[in-house]
This record gives sequence, C-alpha cells and structure tokens, in this order.
Amino acid sequence: MSRGPTEGEALATWALWGLIALWVIATYSRIDPSETYHVSREGIAGGLSRALTLVNFPFGLVAIALVLIAVAALPRSAWWAAAPAIGLCATIPWFNEQKNLDAHWGNAIPALGVVIAAVLTAAATRRAGPSLASRRPWDTARVIIVAVVLLISLPWLSAELGFHFPGDVFMGEEIIPEKDGTLIAAVHLGHHHGEDGALLLITALLLSRVVVEARGLRIAITSYLGLMLSYGAVNCVQDAWNEQFVKRGWTDARIPSAILPSASPIWFVIAGLAALSTVVLLREDKRPSYSGP
Repeated sequence: MSRGPTEGEALATWALWGLIALWVIATYSRIDPSETYHVSREGIAGGLSRALTLVNFPFGLVAIALVLIAVAALPRSAWWAAAPAIGLCATIPWFNEQKNLDAHWGNAIPALGVVIAAVLTAAATRRAGPSLASRRPWDTARVIIVAVVLLISLPWLSAELGFHFPGDVFMGEEIIPEKDGTLIAAVHLGHHHGEDGALLLITALLLSRVVVEARGLRIAITSYLGLMLSYGAVNCVQDAWNEQFVKRGWTDARIPSAILPSASPIWFVIAGLAALSTVVLLREDKRPSYSGP
C-alpha cells in the first residue's frame, strides 16, 4: 500500500538537473572564460565553480518543490529536516549574483539545503516507491509544451555543450556588442538564464503530475509549481526574444529582465500567469482519471 505520492517524477527531476550540471562542469572546464558569461576561473576549478552556482540558482528553487513533494510521502517528523532545507534554499538571493557567477563560500549555504532535499527524496522513495504517477488528463498538453520549449532551447542546449548551433535558423556565433561595449557572441557559450527558464518550466510540468492527497499541501505545492512554471516561461521567452529578435535587428523592443523579483510590470505578468497556471493545474484533479502508465 502506498504511503504517499510515489517519487518517480522527483527522481526524473534529479536526473535531468544532474545531467545539466555534468554538462556545465565539462563545458566550463574546457572553454575559455571570455567565451562564456561572468565567470573568470579556468579548467576543472572553473567547471566545478559554475556547477555550484547552478546548484544554488536555479536548482535551489527546484529543491524547494522536491522537499514539499517528499514530505507528502513522509511522516510529519520529516518537517524537522524539510523546514530548514526550504529555509536554506530560500537564501539564494543573498549568495548569488548574476554579475559574478564564480562560486564562493556563501554558496555552500543554499547547497546544503539541496543536499537535505536529496536525502528527503531518497527517504520518500524508500517509503512510497520510485514509480511515476498514472497517466494524467493534461499529459498530452505537457508533451506539446515541452516539445515547443525544447525547440526554442536548441541554441542554449548546444551552447551548454560548448558549441554554437549550426545553420542560419538561430542567431548564435554572430558577434554583437553588449550595452557596455563588450563584444560577445549573440548566444554565448555556456549556460543561459533562458535555458534556466526552459528547465524550470519543464520541471514544473513534470512535478505537477504528482498526486498529493492532503488538500492543504496539494494547494501549496501546486501554487509553488504554478509560480515556477510562469517564472520559467517568462525568462525563457525574454532571453529568446532578445537573442533571436532584438540582436537580429528585427525590433528594438526588449522584454525587461525578470530574473530578480521586483515591483515591475514584468513581475505582474509573472504573478498573473502563476495564478492562472495554479488554477489550471488544480482543475486537473477534477478531471476523470486515467489508468494507463
């Protein structure tokens, strides 16, 4: 008998982000820092440094969702570990800066929260099992959205692997001056915040498949995933728009940065999309269930 939601989606999330972290280590270990973005360290030290800041942001945001899903399958006493883990992950804004993506000792604090999240996922998997949830009503829509997001992400995924996407469909290796006069490729090598947005969106869709019976916790998890989905979607579109349309010269209209929370129009858009996403995901539980895998 299941003692809570199975952890298949959580394990798939760990695997996805673990793969991205390995790509980051490999690419930043061999690519000159001048070809990437706001890093200075070279070799394996540079790769491990950038991977640690990735573990902080954006994966620390994902770890909070993983903690909430894990405690849904664990006894209430698990909150003694879950609450500190969420608190540690929530310190990301104090220890991460987009203008300097080299790791420092402060990055160990959010990383500790991620480690606790991993322990809780392991405990929940042992208790509830590693299987995926049964087929969900919105799964077809999830697949379509993920396919579109992956198509948009092709330039970022190739840059993550250390090369520019071939062909003339996407902007890539073209040298474009930044606002400060720095000359850098339209899509620099290494990791991009647009890719972060794409991965957060995909992760939210994946974890939203988990069925949590406790009503209060279900609403909390779904609300958080709705925010993650909208935040990821806006950052994905913002980076893609600026790289593929503005830098191509098709328009001068830029979508403002949405990486950091602020009282700005772009964040009112994120809040509105988050509310809409949460309502849609909660309605999925009211649709007829499926028995397929």
